[in-house]
Amino acid sequence: MAESARVKNVSTDSPCASPRSGGKKAQQSPGSRSKYQVSAPGHCFKRVTLTKPTFCHNCSDFIWGIVGFLCEVCNFMCHEKCLKTLRTVCSCLAPTLVQLPVAHCFGPAGQKKRFCCVCRKHLEGNTALRCEVCELHVHTDCAMFSCGDCRVCHQDGTQDRDVFHHHWREGNIPSGARCEVCRRTCGSSDVLAGMKCEWCGMTAHAACYVIVPPVCDLGRLAGVLLRPACVQLSSRNFSKMHCYRISESCQNELDHFDEVDSIMSAPAKESQPASTPDSGKQVLKVSDGDDAIKRGFFRLVSIPRITKNEEVLESALRAFYLPDEPKDYDLHEYGQAPLQSDDILNRNGNPDNKSIFKDCVPEAWVLRARPQDTEGLNIYAGWQKVGAPYVSISISKNSTVDSVIQEVLIRLEKQAEDPSNFNLIEVYMGSRQVQRQVLTGQEMLLDKLQEIRKVSLRQMNQTRFYVAESRTRSVQVQLLIGGLPPLLNKDQYSHLLQEHLAVKRHLIATTHVYGSQGALVLQISCFSEAERVYMLAKDTSVCNKQLTSLVIPQILHNKLERGCCPLLVFVNPRSGGLRGRELLYSFRKLLNPHQVFDLTNGGPLAGLHTFREVPHFRVLVCGGDGTVGWVLGVLEAVRHKLVCPEPPIAIIPLGTGNDLARVLRWGAGYSGEDPQNVLQAVDEAEEVQMDRWTILLDAQEMSGGGEENGYLEPPKIVQMNNYFGLGIDAELTLDFHHAREEEPEKFNSRFHNKGVYVKAGLQKLSHTRNLHQDIRLQVDKHEVELPSIEGLIFLNIPSWGSGADLWGSEGDGRFGRPRIDDGMLEVVGVTGVVHMGQVQSGLRSGIRIAQGNYVRVTVTKPLPVQVDGEPWIQAPGHIIISAAGPKVRMLRKSKHKQKRSAGLREARSESPSSSDGGQ
Repeated sequence: MAESARVKNVSTDSPCASPRSGGKKAQQSPGSRSKYQVSAPGHCFKRVTLTKPTFCHNCSDFIWGIVGFLCEVCNFMCHEKCLKTLRTVCSCLAPTLVQLPVAHCFGPAGQKKRFCCVCRKHLEGNTALRCEVCELHVHTDCAMFSCGDCRVCHQDGTQDRDVFHHHWREGNIPSGARCEVCRRTCGSSDVLAGMKCEWCGMTAHAACYVIVPPVCDLGRLAGVLLRPACVQLSSRNFSKMHCYRISESCQNELDHFDEVDSIMSAPAKESQPASTPDSGKQVLKVSDGDDAIKRGFFRLVSIPRITKNEEVLESALRAFYLPDEPKDYDLHEYGQAPLQSDDILNRNGNPDNKSIFKDCVPEAWVLRARPQDTEGLNIYAGWQKVGAPYVSISISKNSTVDSVIQEVLIRLEKQAEDPSNFNLIEVYMGSRQVQRQVLTGQEMLLDKLQEIRKVSLRQMNQTRFYVAESRTRSVQVQLLIGGLPPLLNKDQYSHLLQEHLAVKRHLIATTHVYGSQGALVLQISCFSEAERVYMLAKDTSVCNKQLTSLVIPQILHNKLERGCCPLLVFVNPRSGGLRGRELLYSFRKLLNPHQVFDLTNGGPLAGLHTFREVPHFRVLVCGGDGTVGWVLGVLEAVRHKLVCPEPPIAIIPLGTGNDLARVLRWGAGYSGEDPQNVLQAVDEAEEVQMDRWTILLDAQEMSGGGEENGYLEPPKIVQMNNYFGLGIDAELTLDFHHAREEEPEKFNSRFHNKGVYVKAGLQKLSHTRNLHQDIRLQVDKHEVELPSIEGLIFLNIPSWGSGADLWGSEGDGRFGRPRIDDGMLEVVGVTGVVHMGQVQSGLRSGIRIAQGNYVRVTVTKPLPVQVDGEPWIQAPGHIIISAAGPKVRMLRKSKHKQKRSAGLREARSESPSSSDGGQ
């Protein structure tokens, strides 16, 4: 496409120093305008003089010399030779590239170097946002100018697809990335360059990706990825934040970002007058419609003090990223008549036509579109098997919605269809929410367009119209309501919902009840009722406990490919400092966000219920040993409702000790490995069996005197995966637990946590408990005499206290070699804090006492105990440890992956990658 571009010789300190802008150039005299052949529409290039090292956004090569070409709209910089091969469309025409409108889920940006996908400038400070689902990074003030072009992660029943295409996003890819077509480097850490598919990870130059076959094979993660065609979700009234169960706590500070002045990146300008005698520039506040005026939103437009209205219009259109001609617009002083095309700002109209500056130039202006008798409009086809994506028609004052539908059907060679079976749908492709409205048959379409432009010109640029077949579709919205009292029956739960939520029973059916978890699943056949119940439940408490409400997708298990084994990911964002939060973000990008669950938002039940009908799947738990135990406990409670009752489980260690992860070769702690490599390691991991134990703590059967001393408490059952400790070991864990409860914000790193453990241990150096006098031990119904010890520990895995080998590696004819699947517990004693420190240092091992599969401990006085790091004070009574049913299936990292991980970390580029978000 031949695009004319004004060329000026402009000296600037930076290639991005020109103001962000939007729009095509008005016609000028041939003498004032040079023409360049460019291949991508929307750009408006000018020649600039470079005073700093600059890179081309098209080929990512260095621009040698002092001349470059800069787009006045989107700050795209390139060589002169690249103008003819340019394929990147300007930001002002980004809405025309949207295949299927999908809103973004904005959250605060990370710390890695990124570039804005709208203005192409570097993101700095706290004024940046990122989409939680795709690789869109923008400034806060640029977000409203991005359109809804996020990934399609599910089907909503209206636009179902079986063929899966690439979803390309420009820039923010590793500098070492290579083009799939020409095999040359296409990434850059200096500019926004290169294209990447957000599903398969394929990278290519902007000039090369257009020849890549459109069908996507999902790349190296195809084996663990949940395909969008297999997920169905009726989400008309729910935002994408609700659909993906993204916690809104990280959004609170961003709720009103689009109401803030979008040019307040230079706040000093606001306090300056519109013009001063000492300045050659003046700054105007320009709004784009009634909505902006109502909210006090404006853009600051800097123009020369003496300038024509046409040039002001050009600058205003660029400021709002509008790809239109200035001749179709007027600039109104707020509340006054528009300027005429031959007006010159600041001219007082003297007879000699001398340019004299006004003492006070109005600051507030409104950009308005001129009413037209006819307009051209693109109408998109709502069904998928149409050759052309849209048809262009001309509408006039007499064009109604019905007449437009009839004309479109004729143009699409569908004249045999009944027009009454089709609707014309207005779709606003906003970056945060996609809004759909079905237009009535007799509505005047030209009046509708003028009404939208009057409200907001930006909104009109992001609005398109679809002709779609009208169908009556059944509504099926599933909500998981949690936080209810446990162990009630279905009728009791229904009564609670009726009492607190006033549900409409003829619209709601209870499909699943999880009594042990205090949760149930509702199937709702009305969007408005589903939205009402969802919002009301989030603000309701039952028995002084806050309810949780989650939108649950439906996995179409009959559409899963044969042999498919998708990965169910649980992430505890509170573990590992900020690493849990960044892993959650990375996995949502690399996988389908419908298979990634935030454990602080509804716990593990939401994910297990979602995957209940998947015949084969694996689980990845990102957190500490306590998080792993939590997931295993819920899995044990609901496994009878799963088609795959024993999914194998892998671990990314984010806790302090991470003993189970060490045994399974996942490492001592996550240290920033590439999340994509982690997912591949999970896919290639080997399955192993692991014992799991049930501990019955019964404080009612006591040796005597307990009731009088007040030690009675109801019996309870807990599950053990790693180890169970009594005495000094549990006492240190309890001290750590109390310290963390007092100041939880300080416990955000493994180093600090271990320091607290050491401090607690030093305080116990002179402590003497004589534990062997307070307990009696039976192993496999045989009495075991205890030596003089301060702590007694029962091991299920050969790792304790952050990787220490408490049992020891020396051979002993009395006992067998411990394994995690041998059905045996190892009983070990420690003599005190010093002994524990020696074990941690590898100087000694514990005192081997016994080995067996059934343990009974009689406690004669209150003792601190801990199970997998969870401590409390246990009253006197009996403690019985026995096998907990079938073994659990775990995933152990393969040895060759473990050896390669160190090399991969060294080879990984430090440039921004698609798999991290600011670690």
